[in-house]
Amino acid sequence: MNNYVTDSKLRLLRDREEVVKLTQALVRIPSVYRPGDPNGNEQKVAQYVANYLKQMGVEVHIEEVEPGRPNVIGIVDSGKPGKTLLFEGHTDVVTEGDRSAWTYDPFGAEVVNGRIYGRGTNDTKGNLACMITAVHSLLRDKEQWKGKIILCIPCDEEGMMIGIKHFIRRGWAKGVDGAIICEPEENQVCIAQKGAMRIVIRVYGKMAHGAIPLSGINPNTRMARLICELEQLEKREKERLGKHPLLGWPSITPTILKAPVCGDAQINVIPDQCMTTLDIRTIPGQDHEELCKEIQHIFERLAKEDPDFKGEFEVIENRPWTKTSKDDPIVKAVAEAVKRVTKKKPYYNGVPGATDGTFLHLEGIPIVTIGAGDREIPHQIDEYVDIDELAETTEIYRTAALLFLNEEV
Repeated sequence: MNNYVTDSKLRLLRDREEVVKLTQALVRIPSVYRPGDPNGNEQKVAQYVANYLKQMGVEVHIEEVEPGRPNVIGIVDSGKPGKTLLFEGHTDVVTEGDRSAWTYDPFGAEVVNGRIYGRGTNDTKGNLACMITAVHSLLRDKEQWKGKIILCIPCDEEGMMIGIKHFIRRGWAKGVDGAIICEPEENQVCIAQKGAMRIVIRVYGKMAHGAIPLSGINPNTRMARLICELEQLEKREKERLGKHPLLGWPSITPTILKAPVCGDAQINVIPDQCMTTLDIRTIPGQDHEELCKEIQHIFERLAKEDPDFKGEFEVIENRPWTKTSKDDPIVKAVAEAVKRVTKKKPYYNGVPGATDGTFLHLEGIPIVTIGAGDREIPHQIDEYVDIDELAETTEIYRTAALLFLNEEV
């Protein structure tokens, strides 16, 4: 028993050291997608991960989704029939923004007071390091399990999620029995995700001199009425559905607003067109098709009230909300792992946005999202992750894998 305790402590120290070093290595390889920049992609970090997995003895596949934007897939097969568990963690990160606003180098991965600072430490290179370290730990210790582990490491989670879509199209998701989505959730067991719709709206007018507005048709005032109508639609949806216990409120948020859409803006010129984008987040009880019908009705009503109102909208991305039962084996395995590692009851929650797991869910795969990192920190200046939490997450992933694959829950 004493030897077991000693071995366990040594393993935890070993895994802690590895996950810190791996997180730092990944963060120090910038992987912001910058169109037009030959180095502005995930190529270098994906190659680093692929080499790392090969050195672990993992079967590795590299598939280019777009030039310079590969997916990495790692396969660890026990050789025994059983379930297939998928870990997912993406390689891309959002822009660092204004570097001068950072206290620490955004790609320096500096350790300060028990934290690692840098872009991607929290979302989600730290958790990518956790899932790799957890699997490495199982292999090093020659742990016994049934079935297979797939490490899904896609590009472009922060964009249109082309990586996970390619992964699914290539057939890698077939036969997966459960997936752990490795995102910063303070090690809360997240069993629901908001849905997302991305919509582009265009309102058309007639270009004219700002001093002679009646000779033109102003798309800006008409867009303003439309946005106010969308605000009322959001209000009605909130009143109808209430606040979801895990996901909070639904939302309809105009983000980009641009007029003119092409050419230079000028203060004394009425533009010929105005464009806005909507970031719509949905909760259980909302049907995306019905929401689109509601938006279409708004367009029709505005056109009826104003013969000069001409507009259209296009849904460019449609991601449904997801929900996984607490009784599903993957949720039970993760919850039990949290209980064993933290010595606390698992805290169930929901993901405020969509993840790559959304598309795995559409394939019929039960998903649960959990990982290290403050939920409020992603995409912020001075992004960080606590080292203690990285170590804890690594042990949760390791334990959950054994529990799920050996069907001990």
